[in-house]
Amino acid sequence: MTRALLFSLLLSTAAFAEDVAVDDPGDGYTPDEAQEETLRLTGYVDVGFSKVTGNGSSFLDADTRVPLDYGNDAFAPAVNSRGEVASTDSKGRFTNGFLPRSVGIGSTPSFLINTTSADVRFQPRGVPIFLFARVQVMPRLLPTGDLTRLELQQAFGRVSPFKNHELALFLGRFDSVFGIEYLENEANLRSGITPSLIARYTTGHGLGAKAFYRFQLPALWSAVSFNFAATNNGTRIEALVPVDASLTGNFVGSGRIGYELNLQHLQVKLGASGLYGPRNDQRTPTSRQLALAGDLRVNAYGLSVSGEFLYLHDEKGLTPGKITGQGLGELATEFTVFGGWGRLGYTLPWKTTALTGVTFYGRYDRRHAQFAGFPEVQTDRFTVGTRVDLYDFVALKLEALFNRELAGAPNVDNDVYTSSAVFTW
Repeated sequence: MTRALLFSLLLSTAAFAEDVAVDDPGDGYTPDEAQEETLRLTGYVDVGFSKVTGNGSSFLDADTRVPLDYGNDAFAPAVNSRGEVASTDSKGRFTNGFLPRSVGIGSTPSFLINTTSADVRFQPRGVPIFLFARVQVMPRLLPTGDLTRLELQQAFGRVSPFKNHELALFLGRFDSVFGIEYLENEANLRSGITPSLIARYTTGHGLGAKAFYRFQLPALWSAVSFNFAATNNGTRIEALVPVDASLTGNFVGSGRIGYELNLQHLQVKLGASGLYGPRNDQRTPTSRQLALAGDLRVNAYGLSVSGEFLYLHDEKGLTPGKITGQGLGELATEFTVFGGWGRLGYTLPWKTTALTGVTFYGRYDRRHAQFAGFPEVQTDRFTVGTRVDLYDFVALKLEALFNRELAGAPNVDNDVYTSSAVFTW
């Protein structure tokens, strides 16, 4: 706790100077603000139409194992960029809280307002301070879906203390710094629609302090970046771990070190990430989580290749979780997962005034996960889709997900056919 307070104090007392634009994983969704208005309002609306086969969930009616969610991948039938699924209805069977958010449509085809998002940016001219907040509304169906939610998804202040150095210091609630998939959290930025099978562990928002630094190597057409954070919760999504308060009194440290090569027709980015600290789904500070990841992105002549690999281990919690939204009896079971994803995409080389981009892509995901004392669950997924951009303000997407249970889970019909129209303003 003392280290976290000292780190926050350093951020809040950093020397002021002229602003420098930060372009990269340090900012996530936040664009270059150097030339923008002092106060700016932006946002997007994501409207979807989805159909999931089977009953819309990963749960078989005849599966009586306990807990039900320990022997299935409830996150597999995702329908939107938030990773929400068509259904988590267990029909009264016990689950232990390892569940995603649900839109509550089951197997019924339906239109959805996936997300309505509004951003407020404020940057006084001549002052190296930037303020950012994002509010999002997600209308959902009851009783089979989650509650309609109003979320303050991000809210932070940023200080850029030096004119000639790409250093930025953040305090508040912000994007993860772990891996690369969090860069596509928002529907208007994601090439496709749905996140990967490991996104639940890496794309959550953190509350705490963050520092980003990058230095250029002009002679090598390269740059090296460092991105570190100290947060309440680590990098898991909010459906799994509380964000808004620390249950243990200690922070979770996470970070990424990256290298990038920037040539005229070729860009290569490599990164290594790490995370260590207490589990924030229980109150024992000595129950730790450890995660390691590597990532790669290559872009050349419209062709893109990217991928990420993750290993994560949770030690057993010594006491039940208390503030997880799943009740006082939830157990913080020892847990291990490894897996990753790889994506290949191609953007057509021509544009018109109206048609500003057409991209085709395919992705392969694989996940091996095991709760201590239960069988290992192995799943994979093939995803194919296309994105069409119109006037740089509208993105139309179509996507199909083919989920497979390889071991440890019963075969279930839970493929997904989904679409999305994202209007950016």
